[in-house]
Amino acid sequence: QVQLVESGGGLVQAGGSLRLSCAASGGTFSIYSMGWFRQAPGLEREFVATIGRSGSSTEYADSVKGRFIISRDNAKNTLSLQMNSLKPEDTAAYYCAARYFSTATKSAQYPYWGQGTQVTVSS
Repeated sequence: QVQLVESGGGLVQAGGSLRLSCAASGGTFSIYSMGWFRQAPGLEREFVATIGRSGSSTEYADSVKGRFIISRDNAKNTLSLQMNSLKPEDTAAYYCAARYFSTATKSAQYPYWGQGTQVTVSS
């Protein structure tokens, strides 16, 4: 079973950038499709981006399309999320998640989760 640990969160001003990482261990990373989700206080967890097992297939939420880039390095067992042009509404805890087979956009479709990393964007 894969274990996931996120890092890279922090405080940034609006318009700035952050790069989140998710380190995977305990499994064969390349067999999992991966996703990023986020959850702000009082709100439901929402889909941000997903990437297929080889990295060739990606999908983004409309709210981050053109600003965020999801990528993976199967040799290093690492998932990344490059976040540019950050907005205050991007403030949330960000989670990486893993699932077998194809990409997915619903949190219930992912059985494996990290503990999250906080991103705060000040105006």
